[in-house]
Amino acid sequence: MAELSQTSPFDLSGLPVAPSDIAAAAETIRGAVVETPCSYSRTLSSICGCEIWLKFENLQFTSSFKERGALHRLTALTPEERARGVIAMSAGNHAQGVAYHAKRLGIPATIVMPVGTPMVKVENTRHHGAEVVVTGATLEEAAAFARSHGEARGMIFVHPYDDPLVIAGQGTVGLEMMRAVPELDTLVVPIGGGGLISGIGIAAKSIKPSLRILGVEAWLYPSMYNAIHAGNLPARGDTLAEGIAVKSPGKITTEIVRRLVDDIALVNEAELERALATLISIEKTVVEGAGAAGLAALMSDPSRFAGQKVGLVLSGGNIDTRLIASVLTRELAREGRLTQLSLDIPDRPGQLAAVAALLAEAGANIIEVSHQRTFSDLPAKATLLQLVIETRDSAHLDEVMAKLSASGLSARCT
Repeated sequence: MAELSQTSPFDLSGLPVAPSDIAAAAETIRGAVVETPCSYSRTLSSICGCEIWLKFENLQFTSSFKERGALHRLTALTPEERARGVIAMSAGNHAQGVAYHAKRLGIPATIVMPVGTPMVKVENTRHHGAEVVVTGATLEEAAAFARSHGEARGMIFVHPYDDPLVIAGQGTVGLEMMRAVPELDTLVVPIGGGGLISGIGIAAKSIKPSLRILGVEAWLYPSMYNAIHAGNLPARGDTLAEGIAVKSPGKITTEIVRRLVDDIALVNEAELERALATLISIEKTVVEGAGAAGLAALMSDPSRFAGQKVGLVLSGGNIDTRLIASVLTRELAREGRLTQLSLDIPDRPGQLAAVAALLAEAGANIIEVSHQRTFSDLPAKATLLQLVIETRDSAHLDEVMAKLSASGLSARCT
């Protein structure tokens, strides 16, 4: 592992986690978690105008970095605490990390997950042998239940981020990145509760004090941004990045972020979807919304990173296949490659064939066809024809629309 400087000129004094704690965590979890690749992406670098390295934490056994901190916390339990069992609250990734390693270590585990947690994360957690309780509309409500439920049964609460042992475990990601690519200028890290970026910040800046660290949150959940900037942006709604949908960041992590993180970027849902689709299409790697947050920040403002060597943490890959399909289809629509058209045509034989022939001549592919005669305000002798067509790109779509218009058809994108 990379050496952490104990006499770094960057001021790390007074933090609840020291560089030596992260070095010790790396030794503790060695062999039980994957030292994931940190690989250069030639194509993304060309697209974004900087040199990009990807840290593939989605390749962990539980598909998330979270098992690093979970394992480190579990190994610190006394025999008596292990016998009592552990309880945790999580939207999925911490849950799987705790469940998997608790089973390995023979520790009974109960996981509380908020309502709305993706089923893939709920089922994977059960598969790892934990008792799963789904309750609470938010992580905060799930946490309150977990604490009271655990206290009543004498269980040890394993916090997903606001715990020095967990933070130290997550910091091993930064240690590995700096070992693999010591010349990095900037690290871009997703923020939920702040455990990952706190650990990475301590590890990486101890090795290279000049390193810039940028945190990324979803616009719908700007909790750490609010805490650092004394803001009051609302935190609400359904985000693709449910893994970082945290309304209240940790107290410990907030202070670490305040000292070590250079800035926090906010990304919207369209930017998250675009980044997720890009990673699938270019890198052939599946990430969840939170795992795509770093690339979303970079693609939304590439000038901010021009000419730099940038490390992105693909923090997790637990996502429903249905949601992947939806994101990819929506991205095709944004690129003008998949479009829904509505046409008003006479209700007589041969009209559909004529439209199909025109589209074929224009090189468009018909994906879906629907006639609507009843529920429209068209004359009785007309019908509404709705088509989903596939084109090469937005320029090709413009050509198709022009051809339809030149043939006297009233077509509109809907």
